[in-house]
Amino acid sequence: MTKNMPESIVALLANRLDDSADQTALWTKSDEWRSQTWSDVGKDVLRMASWLVEQGIQPGDLVAQFSENRYEWLIADLAMHVAGAVHVPIHAPLTGEQAAFQIRDSAARLVLLSTAEQVAKLAANADGLPRDVAYFVYDACDQTIGDRQCGHLRAELLAHGEASADELLASAVARTSGETLATILYTSGTTGEPKGVMLSNRNLVSNTLSAIEPFAQGPDDLRLSFLPLSHIFARTCDLYTWVAAGSQLALAQSRETVIADCAAVRPTLLNGVPYFFEKVANALAEVDFHTAPGALRDLLGGRIRLCCSGGAALPDHVFDFFIEHGVPLLQGYGLTESSPIITLSSEQGVKRGAVGRAIPDVDVKIADDGEILTRGPHVMLGYFNNQAATDEVILDSWLHTGDIGHLDDEGYLFITGRKKELIVTSGGKNIAPVYLESLLTQDPLIAQAVVIGDDRKYLTALIVPEFAALDAEIASREIAVASDSDVLQHDDVLKLFAERIASRLAGVSHYEQVRKFTLMNRGFTVESGELTPKLSLRRSCIQVNCRDLIEAMYARD
Repeated sequence: MTKNMPESIVALLANRLDDSADQTALWTKSDEWRSQTWSDVGKDVLRMASWLVEQGIQPGDLVAQFSENRYEWLIADLAMHVAGAVHVPIHAPLTGEQAAFQIRDSAARLVLLSTAEQVAKLAANADGLPRDVAYFVYDACDQTIGDRQCGHLRAELLAHGEASADELLASAVARTSGETLATILYTSGTTGEPKGVMLSNRNLVSNTLSAIEPFAQGPDDLRLSFLPLSHIFARTCDLYTWVAAGSQLALAQSRETVIADCAAVRPTLLNGVPYFFEKVANALAEVDFHTAPGALRDLLGGRIRLCCSGGAALPDHVFDFFIEHGVPLLQGYGLTESSPIITLSSEQGVKRGAVGRAIPDVDVKIADDGEILTRGPHVMLGYFNNQAATDEVILDSWLHTGDIGHLDDEGYLFITGRKKELIVTSGGKNIAPVYLESLLTQDPLIAQAVVIGDDRKYLTALIVPEFAALDAEIASREIAVASDSDVLQHDDVLKLFAERIASRLAGVSHYEQVRKFTLMNRGFTVESGELTPKLSLRRSCIQVNCRDLIEAMYARD
């Protein structure tokens, strides 16, 4: 291994600490925004890595982290690479039962938690946890999990003191190869128990370097990170690209403060999901600033030069809005099982509606049934302790993504649906609901849509209105509504949505039309279990929770 060809994340880190020690690396906010150099970050990483070793963590041991984004999260992740631990990040919004499953299934030896709230979740499920696990909390608390007292990690680290950088890093780089297991991430999925995706250092490094190749980045570039680091999109495309490129990273305070954080730190780069970018576009349109020159750039801090969208399909009208306002919004595509990037757009290689072209050293092809297949250094090692599930998705070295799409003659990939989400009507018609839902949510009055129709004669939909836009439309049309509770049942409101739905689906076939719909008085959320952490629909959960509403639509024949 050479400095120019790193095999591991810890080698990337060692190179960065050697090359950029005095440069600004990280911005975080408590009372006010403060910066840290790479040297500052490195000292904290090495102190924590040394502490992990002192706790008995050996190379290959599994360490779980149940925390929202915060400074300690990324320090812990990098420290695990140095110590040789396998990181099992647990999504912060998960329930105690879900988190306990991942800790138990992975056989984690040590668990890091952020707050008393996360401790309480596990405490309520202590019977389902192994008895020999050690627990440490970032914020001090007096709670126990079963009969185990939780240690205060900050106090432990302060007492531990600084570590020898040269010895720790040198031994870590020497022992870590590309095939060394780095992390196990449990896929939220849409049905069934989560499966642990095993990603190697080779997976992560190859994907990281491919992610930064199309975009020139330097020490003055600043990326604002707000997507959950427990998901591989943010971990590879925010955290590890930051280390590899030597740029600056700012941790947003929360999902709700992103725009305010943009104004404060003035990012040049921003990764997000389509839902966020659509909200930004709608917010500008609602206040009639969308026509003002530079309005979008100003809203994002004034220095933004590039945004990247992933995790779900980006509506064409959102792409158009950003491009028209001088802010490139580029799509990529991938899965947890592919580390995650399979295809990526660039400023020089972008096509409306496409998710880019295959990244370097990655092959993509379309199976006879339309499924997207990929192979290369990005494909996972397999599912943890689940060879049968691994064999179902990796055949002859090709990862079967479960997504449906096509390649054009220039190699651009277009996603048209999810193989497992294909609706097959009772008349034998195959329909991709994701595509229809993306058409529906292009309408300013529709925030979310779920299309239903498997084994049914026709399609129906659950529609979540964009309530602020609906209120404005009701006022402009002077629709007389007796009370808030009557809005979604009002004949004129229902007629308005019927017209909008018909307009959005005017370009699809007759059997892809939504014949009936129900307006929801609430949205689908991660907290309700109806969205995954990357904001994909959990269709099975939605159909269970909304069974009566769905059956009522089909009972009206």
